Amino acid sequence: MRLSGFTFVRNAVRYQYPLVESIRSILPIVDEFVVNVGRCDDGTLQLVRSVTDPKIRIIESIWDENLRRDGLIYSQQTNIALSHCTGDWAFYLQADEVIHERDLPQILEALTRNHRNPAVRGLLFRYLHFVGDYWSLNPWFYHRAVRIIRNNGEIDAETRSAFISKRPASIFKAGRVTGLHSQELGSFTMGGSRTPRLCWQKSRNRPRSTTVRRRLAPKRDCTIRTPSPLKTIGF
Repeated sequence: MRLSGFTFVRNAVRYQYPLVESIRSILPIVDEFVVNVGRCDDGTLQLVRSVTDPKIRIIESIWDENLRRDGLIYSQQTNIALSHCTGDWAFYLQADEVIHERDLPQILEALTRNHRNPAVRGLLFRYLHFVGDYWSLNPWFYHRAVRIIRNNGEIDAETRSAFISKRPASIFKAGRVTGLHSQELGSFTMGGSRTPRLCWQKSRNRPRSTTVRRRLAPKRDCTIRTPSPLKTIGF
């Protein structure tokens, strides 16, 4: 069994993403880590190159600004990174997400146990969203998301936080698929948070939905999304 890690990132230095910590958090269990770096001038590419591990493969891309509306650029960049993964499974981490080292053996055990079961198409993770510091949590953000998928060409990223299955056609997301296999993995999470002003600056450049528009003030906090595994998903 081969496991690929993958992510996309741009302006990680400018917005103080814990990118290096995110990558290193799963390096011990992956066979490769694909990083899709969008063109930018804040030193993000140099930051990724500073992680001198032979498992890391860097891909450079140019963002299509016409796809920023509704966040389509996120799914496109996710799929670019996914297309370069060679593993049987693909582990997606966003640049502001980390996995606790205590969870790594449980993740590998879950993958190994389900590797030959074609009904299991992915692993669902439980999230803790830190707000402003390392002990304050946001209970209203989503609690679960798929982060490991079977890399067989049948699953693509639909949004930044959801995948879509081509066969059968369905949204590959918590609460949107059938066949959830109960499998408590009992893990802790850890992460960090940026300053409110940095979050506000980032929100000004975030792709906006055509149906939902929010106005964020500098005093608002931002969260780091940190997953821990909860269940396996099947159809």
